[in-house]
Amino acid sequence: MRILPPDQTVLDHVEARGPAIVARAVEWANVNSGSRNAAGLEAVLTLLEAEARRLAADVVRVPTAGSTTVADDGSVRAEAHADALRITARPDAPVQVVLTGHYDTVFPAESAFQSVTTRPDGALNGPGIADMKGGISVLLAALEAFELHPDHDRVGWTVLLSPDEEIGSPASAPLLAGLGARGHLGLTYEPSLPDGTLAGARKGSGNYHLVVAGKAAHAGRAFHEGANAVAGAALLAVRLHALNGQRDGVTVNVAKIAGGGPLNVVADNAVVRFNVRVPDAASAAWIEAEVRALAAEPPFPGLTLALHGGMTRPPKPMDASQTALFEAVREAGALLGQSIAWKPSGGVCEGNNLHAAGLPNIDTLGVVGGDIHSDQEFAWPASFVERAQLSALILCKVASGDIDALKLKQLRLETA
Repeated sequence: MRILPPDQTVLDHVEARGPAIVARAVEWANVNSGSRNAAGLEAVLTLLEAEARRLAADVVRVPTAGSTTVADDGSVRAEAHADALRITARPDAPVQVVLTGHYDTVFPAESAFQSVTTRPDGALNGPGIADMKGGISVLLAALEAFELHPDHDRVGWTVLLSPDEEIGSPASAPLLAGLGARGHLGLTYEPSLPDGTLAGARKGSGNYHLVVAGKAAHAGRAFHEGANAVAGAALLAVRLHALNGQRDGVTVNVAKIAGGGPLNVVADNAVVRFNVRVPDAASAAWIEAEVRALAAEPPFPGLTLALHGGMTRPPKPMDASQTALFEAVREAGALLGQSIAWKPSGGVCEGNNLHAAGLPNIDTLGVVGGDIHSDQEFAWPASFVERAQLSALILCKVASGDIDALKLKQLRLETA
């Protein structure tokens, strides 16, 4: 594999656009788009749609499915979600590449962290600048440049920008599954680790909400007539925590207990919210069975239990297709003077969904940054061009056949 003159034309185009690639990410990050900020999501979607129309592609908003949430009082409520944005070019080409990103952030509308600044060391500090509005800018820059390559007609591509990744993709998961099944190779634009390392194998993740219903009573006059849901929730939380260490690589994090009311009332409702992480499919089945068994047995009489949720991101192991793809990306990076390395991650993202649908993918091709999900989130400006060039070169090598996307897909299917 080597850089040919047509490849260099593509790379030069990315470099020339460097300041604009950074500037538009800053503009997007200055608009709050927390996962449940409907107005902010609409504003950012409008900006992204306008930018996407610079490409020679079909750009459409795609309605997403609704989902349900469990309130702190145990009631189940319907939740609507913003549209996804789909950008498609050459859907009938022999090789199909799927590129995904999300335009929601973890920062709600009322967050004090609302704008991008430049740190004294030159890094950009702002909400979503790394995770992942910077990544979306990198993605679009790579595609814009790739369209200059003489072999671009050999590769079709579809971009999906979703509004709900930070809350587990409840609405966009079916869209990701469909794209993963049809595509041959996936590129996703979560930020890399702070040193530029990519995420390799990823654990799977599940979110659960265990509703505990009890019986209210006066805490003084009729205490023994009640059934305390908060006390039951506490006992259940201890049992959940005790699952840690029982199977290698499986963790259970009891994140929150909600419920109860006045101090003189026996609590009649509570919700235990917890997350599980698993290294493989067998572990996912094990923890699911353990959780369901626990939820079938109230800790004392008078309580009833209702379990909601489940596994939202399947595990993404380093199988043969993933190993071959990473090696190809490492080789492409070396041509650019970029040292590509990877390591396992307990975190999850859309790459888990795509892999489960049969798509080999690299899911940390976004900017180099760190401290995501905090008000210290940062991205290095120089990495915008570097990462866009890496993705652009990957696309060039897919078009030339140096990266055999069809073979990678076949490897994935053989290990499914």
